[in-house]
Amino acid sequence: MKIQWYPGHMAKAKRQVTEKLKMIDVVMEIVDARIPMSSRNPMIEEVTENKPRLMLLNKADLADPQLTREWEAYFEQENVKPLTIDAQHGKGMKQIPAEVQKLAAPLYEKWERKGINPRPLRSLIVGIPNVGKSTVINKLAGKKIAIIGDKPGVTKKQQWIKMGSTLELLDTPGILWPKFEDEAVGYRLALTGAVKEEIFDFQDAVLFFLTFMASEYPQLLKSRYNLDSIPEDKVELFDDIGRKRGCLISGGHVDYDRTAEIIFRDFRQGLFGPVTLEKPVT
Repeated sequence: MKIQWYPGHMAKAKRQVTEKLKMIDVVMEIVDARIPMSSRNPMIEEVTENKPRLMLLNKADLADPQLTREWEAYFEQENVKPLTIDAQHGKGMKQIPAEVQKLAAPLYEKWERKGINPRPLRSLIVGIPNVGKSTVINKLAGKKIAIIGDKPGVTKKQQWIKMGSTLELLDTPGILWPKFEDEAVGYRLALTGAVKEEIFDFQDAVLFFLTFMASEYPQLLKSRYNLDSIPEDKVELFDDIGRKRGCLISGGHVDYDRTAEIIFRDFRQGLFGPVTLEKPVT
């Protein structure tokens, strides 16, 4: 599955990010803790590579805590400071300004050497659509600044946001990959809501998810749908879940679209329990 979704405002955002980078002290990149690698955009890394970076693993309440710890260790090895947060419930949010200041310590030292009065730090906040960027901004600001939505592509323009007297944020639209060569990356982004539902096949994405769950979290899968066992054939598993949930059409056949919607909703709402869809490559 090659998903291609790259609206014009995203191409413009990439150009603007590149232009504004000389004004930026620290980059904050937000990823989805359930898919920390798939929700990173290589273009973001490319344009911000020389800046100190804080990696915010958001939606940690929905992710497998053991794998979140493994991802934290992975990013530490990559010389990127990780911080696990749950922006919706405010967990970890109070640590962000202090972590930004730590990353900017060399800049403060430079100002002191040159006798320059410190100005507010300028941080670029980036992330692909639907990783919770607007929620992070609103929690940091202590008021509603950014529009919150569960549809990708809500933020359409860049804006500077003051965070008290010591920090200013430059918000950007969610910058998504122009296309996904790796089918698994596309499915993970579809499952977590990073791409619009019109551009991917629900049923294919759900079959990918069911195959993954049967392998990595079989007990959570059985518990959620009251399954005695998990069939080898994942289409048969899809069928079993549809029947368990009463998703039938005329002739007693399973309504796969409706079943897929239920499975999607269950995952996005965390109803399976904490699940992470990928592991760090070591």
